[in-house]
Amino acid sequence: MKRSVPSYIDLESISDLYDLLQCPPPRHPLVSLIDQAEFYARCPREVALYRFGFYTISCKKFKGLLHYGKSRYDFKEGSLLFTAPGQVIGPGADVTIDEGWVLFIHPDLLHGTGPGRRMHEYSFFQYEVNEALHVSEEEKQVIKDCVDKIVREYNQHIDKHTQSVIVSNIELLLNYCNRFYDRQFYTRSRVNADVVQQFERLLKEYFSRPDLVEAGLPAVSYFASRLNLSAGYLSDLLQRFTGKTTQEHIHLELIEKAKSLLWSTEKSISEIAYELGFEHPSHFTKLFKAKTGKPPSGFRHLN
Repeated sequence: MKRSVPSYIDLESISDLYDLLQCPPPRHPLVSLIDQAEFYARCPREVALYRFGFYTISCKKFKGLLHYGKSRYDFKEGSLLFTAPGQVIGPGADVTIDEGWVLFIHPDLLHGTGPGRRMHEYSFFQYEVNEALHVSEEEKQVIKDCVDKIVREYNQHIDKHTQSVIVSNIELLLNYCNRFYDRQFYTRSRVNADVVQQFERLLKEYFSRPDLVEAGLPAVSYFASRLNLSAGYLSDLLQRFTGKTTQEHIHLELIEKAKSLLWSTEKSISEIAYELGFEHPSHFTKLFKAKTGKPPSGFRHLN
């Protein structure tokens, strides 16, 4: 039986999206808000997945618990979902949307501005689309106040101040989202502590496997997929609870394994590098020196 290939549609501009939805043209070509229920009602059912050329921030209130990865979360008041240009998203079939809105922000609006230069710092735009920010009613109102100011501004007569006012409110909105994401990590500290423990166990298991030479060095995505999280979310979680990113944890475990082999065996530096999954011994030497301040040979001679 042939597996059906999902259909995609690329929408580079907000105007393209409004054409697809058969809505009147947006009041501002680079930023716009639409009611969530209207958005889903107008989405063509034959299209499975979308790729937008702009940022989206969606506020949704769900009926029932929201699946977050493979977990269920207990923030039932509302959830915010974030996507960056080029990410693939699709309407979920297993969740009923009660109310909400979607804010579309084209990168051209932010070009050359402070928020535009810092968009990569808002890591929630890099999460998977099912990794939501769960907000209380009070937090949701704070966010909605920022959004209302954006909408009010682009609905007025556009003048030389319009862009700066809109961009300032977008920056305020994103900064509040950053604060609320930090809150979410800590209010779910027990769940997140379990994730940290699971990650540490997986990390030690990986570097203990007998086929490490064939498997090679682990990628951040390997551990993220095993934990049913995105790579970005896992790194943010570890950063907040341990002070180190996923990649830093991988390097630390790698260095500890290397130290043990340098101390307890007569294997050459090249043999140890290959055993640890490096294709090129020079890469191992460079990383080891960067982390310890000494090359592997120098470290061995000190012990």
